[in-house]
Amino acid sequence: MFGKRLGIDLGTANVLVYELGKGIVLEEPAVVALNERDNTVVAVGAEAHGMLGRHPGSIQVIRPMRDGVIADYLITEALLRYLINRVMGKVKLVRPEVMISVPVGVTGVEQRAVRDAAEAAGARRPAHLIPEPLAAAIGAEIPVGSPRGHMVLDIGGGRTEAAVISMFGIVASQSVRVAGDKLNDSIVQYIKRRHNLIIGERTAEEVKIAIGSALPTEKDESTGVRGRDQITGLPRTITVRSSEIVSAMQEHIATIVATCRTVLERTPPELVSDVIDRGIVLTGGGALLPHIDEVIVHETGVPVHIADDPQLCVARGAGAALNYIDIIARAVPTEEEALIAGSTGALR
Repeated sequence: MFGKRLGIDLGTANVLVYELGKGIVLEEPAVVALNERDNTVVAVGAEAHGMLGRHPGSIQVIRPMRDGVIADYLITEALLRYLINRVMGKVKLVRPEVMISVPVGVTGVEQRAVRDAAEAAGARRPAHLIPEPLAAAIGAEIPVGSPRGHMVLDIGGGRTEAAVISMFGIVASQSVRVAGDKLNDSIVQYIKRRHNLIIGERTAEEVKIAIGSALPTEKDESTGVRGRDQITGLPRTITVRSSEIVSAMQEHIATIVATCRTVLERTPPELVSDVIDRGIVLTGGGALLPHIDEVIVHETGVPVHIADDPQLCVARGAGAALNYIDIIARAVPTEEEALIAGSTGALR
């Protein structure tokens, strides 16, 4: 087959592109900067991310993906076009074949939005879709084609998705809109409430990476945080300790753990036995939060393993899934089935 074959992890925080035969070829923040006067794209990816919180009024910096789904169709199309053009280079004689990850249980409308945006951005028709937990499992080199149960917990930027997979199919799953972004927001709110200091999401992310943890640590580390004093309006620097950040994130970490438990409760007994034997595999950037695996082990009693390079698993799996297009298609509900499922859920 001619042309490039690409797997795209269309995430809330970052977009990764995997090219079959080469590996991860591109990783960019899912951010686009627009000139508000004429709606032209000023910057995309890392360049646009650098403008967050620092741009003038004439520039609007947008995250086109929210909670793992498209919030702004035209901006998502611009982001995908930029990425595909970067990978393809100057010569574009043949459109690339593309597999894009989508949240499990995505609606028919959301499926169509992702396909349309990818095809409008230059992907070959039809653009293929794969549920994120299945892509993550394939990328983590879990033998998902076997008739045994394998559980994956993917903690991304906008969503946490847990699923038990067998024979390329998702047997039980749960998706919640609590993940890295919510953890950052909990830090923003805590520092505002406790220290009367207003900080941005970018600063919160830096604090989480520097001293964040799912459990209290023996050494209560600290870091300096700069922001605007809520009372005086002037710049101020404070010192925040790791124990404070642990406390701030506890509610959302509990939601992530509850997602795991819900999926285990919905899983047939034979497959639960397999999961206990093989453990839960953690993927996504959230898997890098220190001690998150220990919390899940304590709450579920199931062994937990963190995948190699967990933040790359979905993109790698989406690319590798291009070798199993027909099988993957059976695991993804058609747009009509997704619409029916969505309307049934609404009636309940």
